Order: sequence, then structure tokens, then C-alpha cells
Amino acid sequence: MKSLEIVGFKRANLGKTDAKALRLDAQVPCVLYGGKDTVHFSVPAILFRELLYTPEAHIVDLNVEGTLYRAIVQDAQFHPVNEMLLHVDFLELEDGKEVKMDIPVKYIGVSPGVLAGGKLASKLRKVRVRATMENLPDYVEVDISTMELGKSIKVGAVVPKGYTILTSADAPIATITIPRALKGELAGNK
Repeated sequence: MKSLEIVGFKRANLGKTDAKALRLDAQVPCVLYGGKDTVHFSVPAILFRELLYTPEAHIVDLNVEGTLYRAIVQDAQFHPVNEMLLHVDFLELEDGKEVKMDIPVKYIGVSPGVLAGGKLASKLRKVRVRATMENLPDYVEVDISTMELGKSIKVGAVVPKGYTILTSADAPIATITIPRALKGELAGNK
């Protein structure tokens, strides 16, 4: 899995007033938990661009005033109106300890339904998995080479390699939809 380095600075004061002052200074209040200690720190907002605004999943190498931590993003809170990043929670990774994370879906193969004129409609962009840090995948591979017109593939059809899928097995990942023009042709052939 890809890793990304983020440099943070410890927070002297905690609370609403201090958090507002940090945000006005283009800093994002953050917290790291899951290890021995809970660490409160702030990070320049620009450093989250490659981490939060991409479909990929990353392991974060946190550098908080010289102390290094390996973590994943557990939660990110955004302003409801202007979409400004308000707060980020990190979960510290430990060797051998399992973590839960949303991993992006990657389609493999060519669908006969798409070749026949259908359209691939993605229903799930990410799948929740549980794995140790060493076994966290970059993406979950979904083979669509057997999907015909009107068929869908469910989470239960995915074969996990070294991780456990937590998303419901009955949830559809993708469907091959039949366009209206093609429906007319299929109905005329009967």
C-alpha cells in the first residue's frame, strides 16, 4: 500500500476557540489514537490534498515534531456548506493488529455485456476490509469478464487475499445496464 508523509505540530491548547484559530491559520486540528498515547496536533491543510481528495487508500507516515507514527485516516470531518476540512482522526498502526479500512474497487477484464452495448454502472466505489498493516491491499480486484447484459456482481463474488471483507456479501458492486435503444432492439428480436 502507498504511504504518504505528513508533518504536524503538537497543540498546546485544546478546545473550540483554539481549533477555530488554527483553522483561520489554514491548519487542521488532528488527533492520533490507538497507540499508547493520544496525540493532539495540527497539520497545514494543503498537505491533505494527496491523502483525502484521491480515490486511493494510503498509509500515513506522521511526523509530529520529530516523533514518527504509522497510521491510517479513520475519519475526516468537512464543513457542511463550504466543504472546508474541519478535523481529521488518525488510527495508529501496530504490527500484527488488524484495522478496518475502506479500500477502492478496481475492475479487471472486459465484460461481454459492455461489448454488446451495455453500460457498466458502478454501485460501490470502496469496500470495507479488515486486515493487518502488512496485508492491507491497494485495491480490491473485481473480475467483470463474466458479466452479461442486465447482470450484476456482488461483494460475495470477490475472493479476498489475506484480508477479510466486512461489506455485506449481498451488496452489488457493479451492474451492466441495458440502454433504452438496446431494450427496443432486444424486445423486437423476440
